[in-house]
Amino acid sequence: MHDIWNPWHGCVRVSPGCANCYMYFLDRQRGQDGCRIYRTGTFDYPLQRDRNGRYRVRSGELIRVCMTSDFFLAEADSWRAEAWNIMYQRPDVIFFLLTKRPERIRAHLPDDWGRGWDNIWLNVTCENQEMADVRLPVFLNIPAKHRGIMCAPLIGPVSLRLYLASGAIEQVICGGENYGGARPCHYEWVKTLHDECLAHQTAFSFIETGTHFVKDGRLYHIRSKQRQAEQAYRSGLSFGHLPAFALKTPLGFPLQSSDCYQPVYDGPNCPHCGSRRICNGCSHCGKCHT
Repeated sequence: MHDIWNPWHGCVRVSPGCANCYMYFLDRQRGQDGCRIYRTGTFDYPLQRDRNGRYRVRSGELIRVCMTSDFFLAEADSWRAEAWNIMYQRPDVIFFLLTKRPERIRAHLPDDWGRGWDNIWLNVTCENQEMADVRLPVFLNIPAKHRGIMCAPLIGPVSLRLYLASGAIEQVICGGENYGGARPCHYEWVKTLHDECLAHQTAFSFIETGTHFVKDGRLYHIRSKQRQAEQAYRSGLSFGHLPAFALKTPLGFPLQSSDCYQPVYDGPNCPHCGSRRICNGCSHCGKCHT
C-alpha cells in the first residue's frame, strides 16, 4: 500500500490486543517468524524518488508508520534516530505513528522535539479499558502537536470520556479484530465511543466491524474485510475531519494546499469504505476485484 512505511518488521507482544495480531498471522502464512525483527529494504521510502526525480511520497500525504511493528519497540532503538531524521527531511508529509508503548516515547523523541513536530501524529492503541487506563495517562503527558487513539482491535468495552475531556485527542479510530482467533466486537462498544467523541467534538472513525460482530444480540460472521469496512461505513457512526497540519516545504516555507496531494477515491469500494476517512485514496492495487 502506498500509504504505509514499514522501516522495520516484526514485533514483541505486550498486551491482550497483541494475542491475534495480523502481522504474526500473515507471517505464518508466508512461512516467516513474526518475532524476528529486522530493518526492511524500504527503510528510506519517504526519501525515494521516481524516474522523474519526484518524491514517491507526495507533499501532503498521510503515511502510516510501522504497521507491522511498533515505532517505539526497544529492539528498534538503534534504527529510530535515522527514521526520525527521514521524517525531519519531509516536513511536507504527515506521519501517523501508532504505539502500544507510550511509556517509551519521551525517552526516544528527537532532541529538537520541543512541543512536538507539526507533521507527526502520535497515536496510542487502547484495545480495552485496562489498557486505556494504563496507557492514556502516560500518553497525555507526552508533548505533541497532534494526538489520537486507536481502539483496534476493540476486544472489550472502553470509555474514553475522562481522557477526551482534556481536549488533547484529535481523533479516535476503532475497529474489530480479524484473522486467526478473532474475538467479537460489539456494536454497543463502538456506539459508546461514538457518543463520547460526539460529546467532546472529537473526530471518530469506525473503520471495520472485524470478523465477528455482535449487534442487537446477534453474532454476525463477516469474513470479507471489504464487507467489514462497508458495514462500518453504513453504520453512520463516523464523523469529523482530519486535524489541520501546518506542513512545510523541505526548505521550511509554508506548504500551500494547492501544492498538496489530493486523494482520489475512484475504486469500486471507495464510496462506502469505512477506512476512506483515514486513507490516502485508491492505489489501484486490484484487490477490490478479487
